[in-house]
This record gives sequence, structure tokens and C-alpha cells, in this order.
Amino acid sequence: MTHPFDDPSGYRVLINSLEQHSVWPSGIRVPAGWSPVFGPDSRQACHHYVESRWSDMRPATVRTTR
Repeated sequence: MTHPFDDPSGYRVLINSLEQHSVWPSGIRVPAGWSPVFGPDSRQACHHYVESRWSDMRPATVRTTR
């Protein structure tokens, strides 16, 4: 049996209320507080999605308080 994060296919991108992103195996239930925004697709495609949309890794609450 392999670990679900070791499988290069079948991933999705999740986002939480702070607009933080996570690449998550599509075969595992989405954790509370997170919502899918992309996928399922390959791990590489999900990483590309995150890199192209999440350029400031600070939580949304920190980015908007300036």
C-alpha cells in the first residue's frame, strides 16, 4: 500500500477562509474549513495552479490590514 500523498495523479487544490492553498489527494475527504477550487488533476497541474494564483503566502487577514 502506498501513501496517498505519494501518488502523482488524482489531486485537487483546496483553499481556506484565509485564502491559503493546499494540494490534497482527491481520494481523501476534504478537511473541515477547506473547499476545493481546482481538480481533480495531476499533482503537477495542481502545483501550477497554486503557483499561478497564490503569490503572497501571508494569510488574507494580514494582507488586508495594511
